Amino acid sequence: MSGTAVEAEIRKFGALAARWWDPDGPMKPLHRMNPLRTRWIAQRIARRHGRSGTDLSGLTLLDVGCGAGLASEAFARMGAAVTGLDAAGEALAAARAHAAAGGLSISYREGGPEDLAAEGARFDAVVALEVIEHVEDRARFCAALAACAGPGAPVFLSTLNRTARSFLLAKLGAEYVLRLLPVGTHDWRMFPTPGELGQVLRGAGLRVTDLAGMTMDPLTGRWRESRDLGVNYIAMAER
Repeated sequence: MSGTAVEAEIRKFGALAARWWDPDGPMKPLHRMNPLRTRWIAQRIARRHGRSGTDLSGLTLLDVGCGAGLASEAFARMGAAVTGLDAAGEALAAARAHAAAGGLSISYREGGPEDLAAEGARFDAVVALEVIEHVEDRARFCAALAACAGPGAPVFLSTLNRTARSFLLAKLGAEYVLRLLPVGTHDWRMFPTPGELGQVLRGAGLRVTDLAGMTMDPLTGRWRESRDLGVNYIAMAER
């Protein structure tokens, strides 16, 4: 398929579709991380619309690289009208089935953000969580995210930093030692530093206005917001 999605990455995550919703399966780290990252995003969207907490009622949100819908469902439960977008058809099939079983109305589409941008689709917020480290053409990808964001709409990305610590913890530790993720899930060389991410977003006409680290407690497995950007981090960007 054409676009910013990498075929090998599509196949890799499509193969995990059947176990995506297993909280103790290969996506266990995302299950643990999801409450933190979706709450962090929702609070900032709600604040922009003069709301408290995580009230997203009536707002449109695009979840790029949605997989089987972990974040999409969380945002839908907060009241957002969610469009989930992914290039892996197997993951989308799992997403549709899980949303239907939970009584959630989420629009899932196969493709990349450049496809929606070409259609002129615009949203109140655009998110791409744990996606950009799997994208080959980051400039084109971020330009498509920006094009899908309506006037004044923020764009959110979360990813991993390319540091020695992330190599030890997120690559060797998570994949080879603790087996928290399937071996080969990540290519450490593809992790963007905050500076690199900021630069590619600026090229897309966006500037980073909020940035936070996401840190896991190794004893409890729980995630919290922090100032430590050394491994996982999340960013909000605006025009």
